[in-house]
Amino acid sequence: MSNHSLAEQVLTLAQQSGAAAAEVYCANAQSQPVVFEANRLKQLESSTSEGMALRLWVEGRPGLAVAYGAVEPELLVAKAKAIAELNPPEEIELYAGPSFQGDDPGHWFEPTQLIPWGREAITQILDRYPEVLCGLTLECDRETTLLLNSRGFRGGYTTTGLSASLGVEWVRGEDFLGIYDDLDSTGATLPDPQTLLDRIFSHLTSAQDHAPAPLGSMPVLFTPKAAPLLWEVVEEAISGKACLEEASPWSKRQGDLLLAANLTLHQDPHQGDDYCPMDDEGMATQAITLINQGIFERMYCDRRVGRQLGQSSTGNGFRTSLGRYPSPGLINLIIAPGNQSTTALQGMIQEGLIVDQILGGGGDLSGDFAVNVDLGYRIHRGEIIGRVKDTMIAGNVYNALKDNVVLGNDVRWVGSYATPSVLVEGLSIVSDEG
Repeated sequence: MSNHSLAEQVLTLAQQSGAAAAEVYCANAQSQPVVFEANRLKQLESSTSEGMALRLWVEGRPGLAVAYGAVEPELLVAKAKAIAELNPPEEIELYAGPSFQGDDPGHWFEPTQLIPWGREAITQILDRYPEVLCGLTLECDRETTLLLNSRGFRGGYTTTGLSASLGVEWVRGEDFLGIYDDLDSTGATLPDPQTLLDRIFSHLTSAQDHAPAPLGSMPVLFTPKAAPLLWEVVEEAISGKACLEEASPWSKRQGDLLLAANLTLHQDPHQGDDYCPMDDEGMATQAITLINQGIFERMYCDRRVGRQLGQSSTGNGFRTSLGRYPSPGLINLIIAPGNQSTTALQGMIQEGLIVDQILGGGGDLSGDFAVNVDLGYRIHRGEIIGRVKDTMIAGNVYNALKDNVVLGNDVRWVGSYATPSVLVEGLSIVSDEG
């Protein structure tokens, strides 16, 4: 039985069993990674996962049950009804809009196509740095989402994408250097590895010499790879859920100038590699401006949070897992770039730090953070003079992004963020080196 037919059967059974409303959500994933370790092809894998979640309301009480792999419709309905008996009544949140079927813009690659790509990339690195160890994972993923509910909505879409994660480790005596970078693509042809290799080579060159970290309150230049440390906090602060619960310091600040006037952040579900035409409630996703020239213009929300805020959903209701209700989440957060090159940004720093890789978690809703620098460089009079070791940076994201922020023109996708380099002032730098 196809997933769609099985989902229809579960939905029908739920209604026949006395549910006033019901929703079936299916998530299927197929993955085919090609893994290189220590410069050699290590393994080929293929994995699939299937799951179905049934959410229903009986006498206004919600029940949510999940099945993985083979689904027994009667058992799934019985579990959801049993859970509903334990819950207090709540508002039914189901979308009754037009049905939707998305087209997959991605392309599937077989291991026979990926293995030569990986071998060639590693060969190029070893030709220049024969003493390093390379690890590379090339992974083709395909995910299918299907949503049906008792109000007549039928929706689904599939996304296919390729990710390349490259790590280079270099041990020289007691010095360990690890450089890691990623490349994602949904194109019909394999991406050119040169962009990824150029970034790796640049770090291998810059990181060979050491320099003591500059200490105290200093300017810090975050590369695109490290900049999500900042944007993750902002993303959480403008969540409708965090604002509704007054957990965000910006809960009652919509319409206020809260960040530097050159900062504009917007969501666009149709850019980048994370194609997402609908959310997990069936709402069409949309491009929305969230921060406009430093002004907190709009929060994002799902159906429940939107109703409680007195506004409509922005199409941002997503499940963190099958066993969770939809909650507000962003897709493809894009930070408008500046017009400064990376070299120009460096030249603005008399004494400071470039941060490219960090260890540990970032800040929370308070904005405070303290993280270890996994890969960073000291800048002296606008020039990189060496890699720092045993160094930590700390500060507050909101304060750092409020004034004197300079943005680069080097936007790149890092996960779900399209971000340029970001130069901020006044972060605290401490070091145990020496």
